[in-house]
Amino acid sequence: MSVPSEEPSRPASAPSRPAPASAPSRPASASTMASFLSRAAYVVAPGTAVIGLLYYFASVYTDSYYAAFGVPSSDLQLSVQAYLAKSPEAVFGPVWFLLVCGLTVLLVLGRVGHVLARPGNEKRRAAVCWWFLVVGLLLVLLGFPVFFGRRIPTPLPDSWWGTPFVPPFMVALGATMAFFAVQQRLQHSVDEDDGPRDETADRLWSAGGALLIGLLAMSVFFGVSRYVAESGRTDAWTAIEGGHTGSLPVVVYSQVPLIHHAKNIKDKDMGADKGPYRYEYRGFRLLVKSPSRFYLVSYASRYEDHLTVVLPDNETMRVEMTSPVK
Repeated sequence: MSVPSEEPSRPASAPSRPAPASAPSRPASASTMASFLSRAAYVVAPGTAVIGLLYYFASVYTDSYYAAFGVPSSDLQLSVQAYLAKSPEAVFGPVWFLLVCGLTVLLVLGRVGHVLARPGNEKRRAAVCWWFLVVGLLLVLLGFPVFFGRRIPTPLPDSWWGTPFVPPFMVALGATMAFFAVQQRLQHSVDEDDGPRDETADRLWSAGGALLIGLLAMSVFFGVSRYVAESGRTDAWTAIEGGHTGSLPVVVYSQVPLIHHAKNIKDKDMGADKGPYRYEYRGFRLLVKSPSRFYLVSYASRYEDHLTVVLPDNETMRVEMTSPVK
């Protein structure tokens, strides 16, 4: 009997692994939205900072303006839009001044840097850079105490309107000169081909330049804040000395006699037959209106005898307003 031959056993093959699933492709719309948001951040972030600065300077101007009349600005409860509407009046002057000064400094320092970059001016370049650095740091040190409320003596008379702005201007000018020297030093280090660069020294110089930029920004912010506050007080004095010609004339009718010390206010008792508001007062001008009070001034008052009359906004009196243009 023949035995059938057995087939040789085949080695068991290892189970095949499934191919890894490919990562889902990012939708094109999501990529476009991310790109749009990243680009919009470059516009929104500076815009938010600008709006914040405008709001701050407008609030400083408003506080200083109404403080000259003895009116607390917190009682007015002005909206953010109202503050922003006052910001052009507050910052128009200093912005133009900074633009002119910045353009002038940029042209001058650009010309100096162009001359120093010429071949053969290496020694002169080093001497000028050290001179700019020393003089700039000296100006910064002379004007720096103003940030702590210290009064810095200057050769200018105290009565001149620009005297309070000289110390922050000194700091800004000094920081600009020192930053120019730092940039020239770093540029000279990049242009050197005769040896290895000292990267530690370059990093220290770069950090010093960043500090100088911060100091420049702080001095400009401080100077603009001072200018805005002084501008608010000056505008208030001008309005007082001008007789408040831009304010609305008002006629006050009251149920009871008003006790006040305002100058040249004409009062009249119209009698009981004229109704509950029998007492009439003419000569007031509306300074500002809060949610619960009227702040009135006299057209004839001047700074030495100026005062503000505060009347409640309730049923005991009525205020009629007319146009200042006749």
